[in-house]
Amino acid sequence: MLRLRAVFEKTGRAKYISHLDLNRCMLRTFRRSKLPVWYTEGFNPHPYYSFALALSLGFESSCEIMDFNITDDNMPFDEIRDKLNAVMPEGMRIISVAEQVKKITAITKAEYSFSLVSENITEVYDALIELLAMPEILIEKKTKKGIKTVDIMPDLEIVSYKLNGSSIDMIVRLPAGTQTNYNPNLFIDSLKNICQTPFETVKITRKAILCENNEKFF
Repeated sequence: MLRLRAVFEKTGRAKYISHLDLNRCMLRTFRRSKLPVWYTEGFNPHPYYSFALALSLGFESSCEIMDFNITDDNMPFDEIRDKLNAVMPEGMRIISVAEQVKKITAITKAEYSFSLVSENITEVYDALIELLAMPEILIEKKTKKGIKTVDIMPDLEIVSYKLNGSSIDMIVRLPAGTQTNYNPNLFIDSLKNICQTPFETVKITRKAILCENNEKFF
């Protein structure tokens, strides 16, 4: 049995496929592909597969991770990729398939890009500079034990931000993994709280899933 890891993109209309629907979507995809996928045992056998991180509804991604097993040890990775892509829905595409190496617990952060758009973008930019200069950024985060106040500043990595016409293009890194997950909307909402000028956020995209040393997780 081969333990495989696929990297796939989820863009366009596919960004409106929820995580629950993604599971159903992949179930149909595996069945239509006719790949020798390993099935779970028990009263209700089904293809085994799992996803590294749930993606928020409306977000796009170029780095989603899916683990699955096949029973044919000699099937080429490119053939597996092509068979899946032949039956994938619009907006979803397998980029690569390889054997699993790193454990899911190696994931520590995710990188996101997005744009802030406003008719008065310079005022939004000034508010952004003010926010990034603050000693802490407190947010209200839902946990299993209820609402908790958390300072995201120590774990926030600003990779880049650039004023570009009527928008600010940003790339940020936030904690992600089995222990802590921060949604970029937490940072964006913090900016809205101090910014007197309305703005919209467009095209939030997960660009990379990373390990502790910023090495890409595959």
